[in-house]
Amino acid sequence: MRLRMVRLTIPFCLCLIFCSFQTASSQQPSVPSLNIPSADSPDQPSAMQKDAQKELEKKANLQRQADLKRDTDKLLKLSNELKDYVDKSNENILSLDVIKKAEEIEKLAHNVKIKMKGEK
Repeated sequence: MRLRMVRLTIPFCLCLIFCSFQTASSQQPSVPSLNIPSADSPDQPSAMQKDAQKELEKKANLQRQADLKRDTDKLLKLSNELKDYVDKSNENILSLDVIKKAEEIEKLAHNVKIKMKGEK
């Protein structure tokens, strides 16, 4: 029973990653706005404020992209390790490491999905 769950986890994680990439490409992440008081008008942001906001958004997007690359590389590594563990096991032996690795993959895939949506 557990072996079947582990075998189903790998395709699920890969599907989750693919779907997350599809979703992330169509959405822009939310970036907190920069509130700099202006002497001109409280309702109209100045050109300097707009430039600062764009710079913050650019830095946030670059950091998010770097985090996603790092996490997906780790996810690929963990998935390959899980596959190796499953290949070495048989119907009578299921290592606790296999279950722990599958849980770690699931958590990381969930975090990648959240980052792609721009929620974190």
